[in-house]
Parts: sequence; C-alpha cells; structure tokens
Amino acid sequence: MRIGFGYDVHKLCKGRKLIIGGVDALLGAAALGDIGQHFPDSDAKYSGADSMELLKTVCSMVREKGYKISNIDACVTAQRPKLAPFIDRMRSNIAAACDIDIFSVNVKATTEEGLGFTGAMQGISSYAVALIE
Repeated sequence: MRIGFGYDVHKLCKGRKLIIGGVDALLGAAALGDIGQHFPDSDAKYSGADSMELLKTVCSMVREKGYKISNIDACVTAQRPKLAPFIDRMRSNIAAACDIDIFSVNVKATTEEGLGFTGAMQGISSYAVALIE
C-alpha cells in the first residue's frame, strides 16, 4: 500500500468555473511527481483545462504503474460558497473520473472561520490523501 498527499489553492474569480480534485495525492502515492510536472501552467494547452480530464489522465498513469486506487479522502476549505449541497456530486464526479466506487471517495468541507485567504473569500484550498495498492 502507498499513501499520497495533495494540496491545491485557487484564487476565486467571478465568472471562472472552479473545479478541484485529488490529482496531486494520486501522483504522490505512485511517486509520479506533481501536477506542475505533468500539466505545467506555463503550457498554453493547459490553460483553463478541465481538471476532471487531468484526473482521468493521472488515474491512467497510476494504473499503468500497476496500482489500484483504493480510496481518496479530500477536504475543501472555503468560507463561501457553502459546499454541502455539492458534496455528493463532487464524490460522484471524482469516482467516475477515477473509475472507482463512490464509496471509495470522501469529500468534506470546512471554513477557516473568517481567517486567512480562504476566510477572507480570496481563494479556496483543498487537501487530499489517496491510498493505492
């Protein structure tokens, strides 16, 4: 068994779609580097990329190394929007992208009670751990 940890931050911008997931955690678990190594933000083809497509690619990379994704546990930190109404859909989307059972994906949300950049509603962050076998 191998465990990976991921962290991601995005600045909140009006009119910009926000999609976050557990890409880095899976890359870490399989010792495949980080998201910037595989999908550099300096490459125009990744500008505005659909992170669910990137997640599918990473899952394929993990499987190509002979691993099976056992579970993903993610925590999103945001003052707003309130994420509770979206949690089930987020779990379903991640599970579908990874081709794993929805019961192998957990997503939870928290605030920082008005503190830090997430508390000031300047951005959103996420943490994820992934177990692969």
